[in-house]
Amino acid sequence: MLAGQSLAQRMPDIWRRHPDLAPSARGALQDMVYGTLRHLGRIDAFLRELVSRPVQEPALHCLLRVAVYQLLYTRAATHAVVNEAVAASEAMGFGWAKGFVNGVLRNATRKQAEILPKLTAEVATYSFPRWWINKLKKDYPQHWREILENSNTHPPMTLRVNRRNETVSGYLERLQSAGLAGEPLGEDGIRLVEPQPVSALPGFAGGDVSVQDAGAQLAAQLLDVQPGMRVLDACSAPGGKTAHVLERVDCDVLALDKDAVRLQRVRENLDRLGLQARLQVADAANSKDWWDGQAYDRILADVPCTASGVVRRHPDSKWLRMPEDVAGFARTQEAILDALWQTLASDGKLLYVTCSVFPEENRQQIERFLTRHQDARQLPVPVGEAGQLLPDKDHDGFFYALLQKSAD
Repeated sequence: MLAGQSLAQRMPDIWRRHPDLAPSARGALQDMVYGTLRHLGRIDAFLRELVSRPVQEPALHCLLRVAVYQLLYTRAATHAVVNEAVAASEAMGFGWAKGFVNGVLRNATRKQAEILPKLTAEVATYSFPRWWINKLKKDYPQHWREILENSNTHPPMTLRVNRRNETVSGYLERLQSAGLAGEPLGEDGIRLVEPQPVSALPGFAGGDVSVQDAGAQLAAQLLDVQPGMRVLDACSAPGGKTAHVLERVDCDVLALDKDAVRLQRVRENLDRLGLQARLQVADAANSKDWWDGQAYDRILADVPCTASGVVRRHPDSKWLRMPEDVAGFARTQEAILDALWQTLASDGKLLYVTCSVFPEENRQQIERFLTRHQDARQLPVPVGEAGQLLPDKDHDGFFYALLQKSAD
C-alpha cells in the first residue's frame, strides 16, 4: 500500500511466494494487514506520542504499526507481540533497532490508558484522511460520523443462494446441520452469524451458494430481466452480479471487462455455478470495439468508482485515494454511461451502480446524464434514500439509479 499498490494486487503475490502457509497463518496475516490499515490513523497518532522523532526506515515503521495494532485491537498476549516484533526486526535486518522496538512496545503497553484519551483529533478518532472526513461532513452533515464508524467495522459475511439449486430456507437448514448459524436477508441472501471459510459452506464447490454483499444483491432484482432478454453486464468482474442475473432468469448475457485477468474470475465463478454467458475483454466506453449493433434490453453498468462505500472490505483504499480521484472516476463513469446508452433498446432499462457514497459519482452523475439525454427518464427504486445505501450492519454502501429509454 505504501508503494501505491492495493492489497488486492499485493496479497495474491504473497500467497504465491508462500504456498506452504497454513490457512490459519494466512488468516492471521490478513487480519494484521487489514486491521492495521483499518485503524492506521489512530495507530500513527499513538506512535507519535511514543516516539520523539519519526522512524526513518519505512519497513521498521510498518513493523511497529502492526505490533501496535495487535496490542490495541486484538487479544494477542502482550509479551508474545513484543517478543515477536523484536525477533522480526532482527530478521528484517534491523538488529540495531531491537532495543528500540522493545522499548517502544513496552511503553505502548504501559501508557495506553494515559495516551489514548489524548487522541481526539478526527483523523485519529476515525482513522480516515482529513480530506475524506471533510468531504463526508459536507455531503452528509447528519450521517458523516455514522458512515465513518461503520466503515471501520468488520463487514458482514453474506451469502447468495443459487435459486436454481436451492431455496433460502433449505440452505438455512443445511447450515444448521453443519453447525453454522445464519439469518435470511433480502430475496436470495443469508447473513452468517460468524464468518466462515468458503470450504466450510455446504455445497459451495457445487455452486449452491456464493459470497456476495446484500447491497450488491439488489442489482439483479432491480434490473428486472425477463426470460429471453438480451442483457449486457458492462463492467462485470468478478462476476457476482452477472451470475445472480443468470441464477434468476434464462437470458442471453454478454459480460464485458477490460481486464483479462479479472474476466477470468467471471468465467471461474460461472463455471462453479453451472451458468453460461458470453465473455469479452473490452472497455465498455469504446462500444465500437465490442458492440455488434443489436440493441440490449437491459444493461447493468456497475462502473469503476472510488469504492468509498466498501472501505471496510478494502481499508487500504482510503489511504490510496486522493481528492482528485473523485473527479477522475466521475469522468470515466460519464464516458461509459454515454457509450452504453447508445446500445440500449427503446423502452429498455439501464441500471447504474457504484459502490460509492460520494454524490459526484452518484446522484450528481445521474443529474448530469439526464440533462444530456432527453430520451432518458429515471425510475424510482426502493433502495435507501433516492437510491443511496450507506454502510451498516446489513450491507456496504451502494448507489442505484434505474434509467429507461423512451420508446420510439
